[in-house]
Amino acid sequence: MKIQFSIKKTFDWLTSTPERSLDRAYKMALKIKEIEDKYFGGKIISQDNTSYGSSVVSYFKTEIDSYLKKINLELNIFKTSRLFLKVMNISQDLNDEKISSEKGRHSLINNTIFFEKLKFIDKIIFKYELRKDNDNLESSIISEETASKKKEETENIYYSENISQKNNYRLASSNKNIGVLPRSFVDTLNRLRQEIDPKSEDSEEKVLNKHRKSRLRTALSIKFILLLIIVPLLTHQLTKTFLLTPVIRQYFQDHGQVVFINKDLEEEAFEELSHYEEILRFQGLIGLREPLNEEKVEEKVKEKAQEITQQYRTQGINSVGNVFADLFSVIAFMVVVGFSRKEIEILKAFLDEILYGLSDPAKAFLIILFTDMFVGFHSPHGWEVILEGISHHFGLPENQEFNFLFIATFPVILDTVLKYWIFRYLNRISPSAVATYKNMNE
Repeated sequence: MKIQFSIKKTFDWLTSTPERSLDRAYKMALKIKEIEDKYFGGKIISQDNTSYGSSVVSYFKTEIDSYLKKINLELNIFKTSRLFLKVMNISQDLNDEKISSEKGRHSLINNTIFFEKLKFIDKIIFKYELRKDNDNLESSIISEETASKKKEETENIYYSENISQKNNYRLASSNKNIGVLPRSFVDTLNRLRQEIDPKSEDSEEKVLNKHRKSRLRTALSIKFILLLIIVPLLTHQLTKTFLLTPVIRQYFQDHGQVVFINKDLEEEAFEELSHYEEILRFQGLIGLREPLNEEKVEEKVKEKAQEITQQYRTQGINSVGNVFADLFSVIAFMVVVGFSRKEIEILKAFLDEILYGLSDPAKAFLIILFTDMFVGFHSPHGWEVILEGISHHFGLPENQEFNFLFIATFPVILDTVLKYWIFRYLNRISPSAVATYKNMNE
């Protein structure tokens, strides 16, 4: 009896495998649909269909990939088990027995429900197969940008070696290649012909493909820029809050004599305490408060000293924590850059498209704004504020000699590099922008 019961149970499990696998796949598809309806307005899970940040979208994409893998696995089990039952020809022989022995269980799937489930699952899977097309688009963008980069390097070499020959050729050919119609007019006619001709290279499909590539490039670039900003900041906050600050605070508690991490902070605390004591005596003399005897003044000063001590000890803990937290942030930034070669190529192409797509006055305006801010007449005051902020951030004593030396050398070096870039590269890429820059700067 036990053997027969085991055999019957095995057959029951085997014949219900297709139904069970299909139900599991259907439940996974329903979970994907639930996420789409709840967070993405019923559309595919993408950054374009929601207002959430990139980290939230990445989390949902990971969940969706997991569900899709499980759906594919269950569908493979479904197909394999149905094929096995068909080959063994045992499903029809056992259906009647299953219905009579298990009245509470619906072992047979209604044909309509059966096909509706498969149709729903196929619809979900088909939508997310488009993500593979986006990956292919990304690869094609990278290959195109790499080819254009090599072409640009070749043109640079050719330009540096043959600039004199090019000038002579232009002077000689300027009198030869003069046609009946202006060159710009001919180019305009050719462009109109390509736009009107349905068989031209710039067909509607090609234009749409270019638009999709440009859209994908923009989305990937913005996401990568946000990633470069968020990951270091998040690393800084997490390491400082949960790892570094408790250890440094414990060290300051164990070494109670350590209050000030440099002499400048100690002098600031002394001046603040002295000023507080003078204010107490002054307010008592002019009648703003009751005059205090020496004991009361000393008691007030001690309370203020304890408050200042705690304040500067906290400031020292934050400064030391900033040093190590910034180190972790730099490491995190380098890791992101090291594992994002493709994204860097796409970001470079995106920035080149934006910068070189600006008009000549816009380019000249940005150059003048940058130079006046960092190497102009008023730049030393800005550099003093920056150096003071850096010293306060890391808890370093302010060194006036270093600040003066830095301000006297670094802006000059930066100005020289900028002028060389304008002469070497911008003058060749956009001569009109250089001419506009010179006129605006004068």
